[in-house]
Amino acid sequence: MKNLDIRQLDINLNHWYVVARSDEVKSQPLGVILWHQEIVLYRDSTGQIHALENRCPHREVKLSHGKIKDDLLECVYHGWQFKPTGDCASVPYLAEHQKLPTCKIRTYPVQEKDGFIWLFPGDNSGEIRQPMGIPEWEHLNYIATVSTIDCNAHYSFLIENLMDMYHGHLHQDWQAWADPVLADIDEDDHQVDAHYQAKSYYKIDKIWSISQLFFPALRRLHPEPLNVSYVYPHWVSSLGQDFKIYCLLCPVNLRKTRAYLIHFTSLNAFWRLHKLPIWFRRWIKDSLFGSAQGLLDGLVRQDVQMIEEEQLAYLANPERKGYELNRALVSVQRLMGKQGEL
Repeated sequence: MKNLDIRQLDINLNHWYVVARSDEVKSQPLGVILWHQEIVLYRDSTGQIHALENRCPHREVKLSHGKIKDDLLECVYHGWQFKPTGDCASVPYLAEHQKLPTCKIRTYPVQEKDGFIWLFPGDNSGEIRQPMGIPEWEHLNYIATVSTIDCNAHYSFLIENLMDMYHGHLHQDWQAWADPVLADIDEDDHQVDAHYQAKSYYKIDKIWSISQLFFPALRRLHPEPLNVSYVYPHWVSSLGQDFKIYCLLCPVNLRKTRAYLIHFTSLNAFWRLHKLPIWFRRWIKDSLFGSAQGLLDGLVRQDVQMIEEEQLAYLANPERKGYELNRALVSVQRLMGKQGEL
């Protein structure tokens, strides 16, 4: 670990990663990449998600260029069809005396949960733990906004950015917190929890207070705990009782990372709302989906610019070491090193 280059780390494949949003997988196959592995996702006629290696064994072209026909994945090139198990089901020009080829492509454990497609790319011969999940996704008291992060950088740069709350200086009017102070850190082989004390610009405790989200002049700073956790391989944050944020990772390769940032605003303070009919609360939740889109996308743009500059600086001078004063990042790098070497 002493001489380990964090920027060259692999990922630990024996975890669940998020490879797409549920609404991205529709009637046609979708190609995704998770740590150099080309994968095709598709739904069958019952809506169930399947994940296979994105490669036709006939001529090695991508199956994601094809289509779904009678619940089979059909290659666009010659029409070979494959079952969800990865076995070849049909070759349209097969002669009567010919047998189907015994070729088989890899399949992946996959789950559709809390609005996202979770995939396990590692060794599935043993017992596999369940995905982390997002309990606020279906909870009627939480309003969600989702932003996709695509950055040309190693995943470690993104994780360090998310765990370092001092970088709020970058965001100026975009951030929800100010004056963070790192209080303490808890860590083990799977998780790092960094506890900051900060000041929040928002206090969502009355109906009229929601207007703070849209009118900066109404905001007033007040103390709130700011907790951030690297629950390998994903990230979770909470600011007081009002905001919860997840970042679900899909590392593509050593120089490219995709992630999904999910921001939740809590309506727990509005006890009268909880007495309304379920259908009406569901309508409110659905109607307000994406209400923080401008804020979240603005934060992402600024962070991605800095992260990509860090990556370019590393590529230009990989031996040059920076000066890090946030001890939470030492713990984060230690965890990445342990998991990346497994």
